[in-house]
Amino acid sequence: MIELLNNGAYLVNGTEIIEDTPKGVQQLAASLADKAPSKEEAAKGTIAYGILKAHNTSDNMEKLRIRFDKLTSHDITYVGIIQTARASGLEKFPMPYVLTNCHNSLCAVGGTINEDDHMFGLTCAKKYSGIYVPPHQAVIHQFAREMLACGGSMILGSDSHTRYGALGTMAMGEGGPELVKQLLNQTYDINMPGVIGVYLTGAPIPGVGPQDVALAIIGAVFKNGYVNNKVMEFVGPGVASLSADFRIGIDVMTTETTCLSSIWKTDDTIREFYEVHGREDDYKELAPAKVAYYDGMIKIDLSKIRPMIALPFHPSNTYTIDELNDNLMDILADCEKKAQVSLDGQVDFNLRDKVHDGKLYVEQGIIAGCAGGGFENLCAAADILKGRSIGPDEFTLSVYPASTPIFMELVRNGAAADLMASGAIVKTAFCGPCFGAGDTPSNNSLSIRHSTRNFPNREGSKLQNGQIASVALMDARSIAATAANKGYLTPATDLDVEIKGKKYYFDKTIYENRIFDSKGVADPSVEIKFGPNIKDWPAMSPLPEHLILKVVSEIHDPVTTTDELIPSGETSSYRSNPLGLAEFTLSRKDPAYVGRAKEVQKAQKAIEAGECPRDALPELGEIIDAIHTKYEEVGKGNLGVGSTIFAVKPGDGSAREQAASCQKVLGGWANIANEYATKRYRSNLINWGMLPFLIKGEDLPFANGDYLFIPDVREAVKNKATTFTAYQVKDGALHEFSLSMGELTDDEREIILKGCLINYNRR
Repeated sequence: MIELLNNGAYLVNGTEIIEDTPKGVQQLAASLADKAPSKEEAAKGTIAYGILKAHNTSDNMEKLRIRFDKLTSHDITYVGIIQTARASGLEKFPMPYVLTNCHNSLCAVGGTINEDDHMFGLTCAKKYSGIYVPPHQAVIHQFAREMLACGGSMILGSDSHTRYGALGTMAMGEGGPELVKQLLNQTYDINMPGVIGVYLTGAPIPGVGPQDVALAIIGAVFKNGYVNNKVMEFVGPGVASLSADFRIGIDVMTTETTCLSSIWKTDDTIREFYEVHGREDDYKELAPAKVAYYDGMIKIDLSKIRPMIALPFHPSNTYTIDELNDNLMDILADCEKKAQVSLDGQVDFNLRDKVHDGKLYVEQGIIAGCAGGGFENLCAAADILKGRSIGPDEFTLSVYPASTPIFMELVRNGAAADLMASGAIVKTAFCGPCFGAGDTPSNNSLSIRHSTRNFPNREGSKLQNGQIASVALMDARSIAATAANKGYLTPATDLDVEIKGKKYYFDKTIYENRIFDSKGVADPSVEIKFGPNIKDWPAMSPLPEHLILKVVSEIHDPVTTTDELIPSGETSSYRSNPLGLAEFTLSRKDPAYVGRAKEVQKAQKAIEAGECPRDALPELGEIIDAIHTKYEEVGKGNLGVGSTIFAVKPGDGSAREQAASCQKVLGGWANIANEYATKRYRSNLINWGMLPFLIKGEDLPFANGDYLFIPDVREAVKNKATTFTAYQVKDGALHEFSLSMGELTDDEREIILKGCLINYNRR
């Protein structure tokens, strides 16, 4: 089904794979009559290289400084981004910037604050020359596909699923500060990423959809990090067998592999997509060069993919549905065991009690958002459910078209009626089911969803209140088949149903009637509307000469998601309020964290007020006394005090900057990790002035509650140190150990020295 090559590979004429081995290199030279390019030259033949080169503003392709063509954000990120940019002198958006309203669009939590954010967004679009998409019109990524993507272009979004590679656009999801840099005419600075080829052959069998292919890929590459922080480039003859919607459905899920971005070869199918949307001039043919070198190669025979399921609580926890049904009790027991690591034993989590007469029963189905709400997915679900009923029992089915134009066409062609007649509820464009703010199932229920993630809490449960529900990811087709079987898990391939599909006709009238588009013209006279929940960022101090850190949380899960660092769901309403949101930091993982961090922060606030930190935090006295046994000069004017957390591998999942900024607001100065799950989380730490320390192994030289001392930390950052001397301060003594830090650009070092990106831009 899926094969990962152990080495890099050459792709010749788009159809022949030659693995990078001594024998393979000889084969390449023979096939090209000794005119084979070097590996370095062939690496320039990827589609990714060409797009990155066209957007690189430096003269060094190993050290990229990227300027994007367009930006996009939604309503739980754009307030903080614009507030940060305003604090740094923003006068006008220098490029098209789309503000969509698809996350807090229900305006159901927190009184007026969600709609206040929307009015902030609308007035900022007018003042600074943006585009404003009102609630319920489109989810962020569908609008980008319909109206923004262009062949060969680059888009940066403040949502991790910013992926438009199937349309020939290299798109990346990052934390808000990276968008701030673009708004301030700065650059996105990265080393040239590796490029992994994804070579497709064959064609999917009936009943298999894009989520099945995506989950198969994620299951094959997530745990081994095969594509981590690299670009996935989809090539091969199998691409031609896939519709545009099918490609888009695979592409959006590449985020769950932890890759940096994605890009696909384009063809007449993608040309037609642009034509249907009235943007034929935005199509560009993209293909690798005659010889292209890839740092790895994933070979996929699409005809061998079968309906898949990702069990709780990660998209990589994958099985074929047939495999699961054949080994139900064993696989579910294993899932329960794994889940307790993430759930910390806080609740009684059971999946085996959902097995009735040898079949797994689920209580809810959802087809929604940027992954599931596409036209073809919903038409396929309608074909499967036509003339059938989901039944009058516990099982429910909700469907969210990804945009109003899609919804309008489903109404016109009768698919919406077929879905509703079966008992499904058809709703407006909304991302809520994907992050815990919509269709929350009952306690101990299992929901199957064609959405992007199934982390703990993504469905809305609260472990600290004893509430638990869980999500399994599936394709729309098998969700519909399960619905037709009244909630008993069923792969779509088991039903004798012809999925006919329907032709899509895009009607942009609703967009023309409702979307505000400044056409790039700013109106400085517009007054921004501020609701009472919209607050400025608090002042943040520069990095001190010497640093005392108290460890206030210690997390030993294999991976810690951003949902665990700052929960999603109802907390999203407070993302425009840095201090208010910070109260939720780690609340579902380590509820004592906020109190511990605030206690330590008292010392730093005393230092900033010119007072003695010992008076604010008495336990600090013996710590400073111990430090003075070796570093007598440490004291007033050269010392900072803050908190830190340890996590094995933090930052998987969402791009949300608040996973880092909330720690900073509470006095965090650093993270310590064995590794960082994603580039974007590490970037968020840096942009909020936090030190992204690394330490080898889980046999730590400190424990939760310990104080650490890092002498001369400012000088070390300034001098580009990669190793930092640190001490555990305990029992009146200093116990030395080492911390390391990965590569930083000159700008990143300066941001840390200044204390955060806002301070950096006030220089």
